[in-house]
Amino acid sequence: MREIVFDTETTGLDPSTGDRVTELGCVEVIDCIPTGKTFHAYVNPQRSIPREVVEITGLTGEFLADKPLFEEIAQEFVDFVGDAVLVAHNAPFDRGFINMELARLGFDTYPEDRFKDTARIARAKFPGSYVSLDALCKRFDISLETRDKHGALIDAYLLAEVYLELTGGRTRALDLSGRGSGGSGRVEFPARPARPQPLPSRQTEKERAAHAAFIDELGENALWKKLPIG
Repeated sequence: MREIVFDTETTGLDPSTGDRVTELGCVEVIDCIPTGKTFHAYVNPQRSIPREVVEITGLTGEFLADKPLFEEIAQEFVDFVGDAVLVAHNAPFDRGFINMELARLGFDTYPEDRFKDTARIARAKFPGSYVSLDALCKRFDISLETRDKHGALIDAYLLAEVYLELTGGRTRALDLSGRGSGGSGRVEFPARPARPQPLPSRQTEKERAAHAAFIDELGENALWKKLPIG
């Protein structure tokens, strides 16, 4: 199944009060495994960015001043997503901003059932635990060395790894049969063909006699005498 793991950076917390998207990062996954295809764009929000937000994202108004407007990257984003499910951490936040930007331009917005929320999945899986992206990366031993600031594409890559762990994707993807597990969650091993000629026994006559004597000492009810071992 094709899904898009994505993240947004914004000027604030509420799209209804004029906050805008400043960065968008998407990672394509198929059956929970990243394919290497990504979409990334910095966006000129056409408004000032609060200092506390700059401290988190590192994105300043000066840096974004010459970047494309959302209307210039909207079609490319929509084409990249296609009919895939969208996966985000705290999905209602990202959904609100994406749909706001799309609605401003007259694009169709994404319904709630197109989204999967990894924070919700993590809360169900680890009740009572912290489920921030950082906390989940630490839980799953995913390196945070590249994350000195919040960045949409970096966070999307990290979230793709977290999503893989949350869904048991590594086990499901491990298939040594060459045929694919079909989503069964089982690891399949190819059948080993029979040897043209059986290997000769490496047991000596003396060893066989010693073993037989040992079995006799166990009595008539010994398990070895009940098993069809020749």
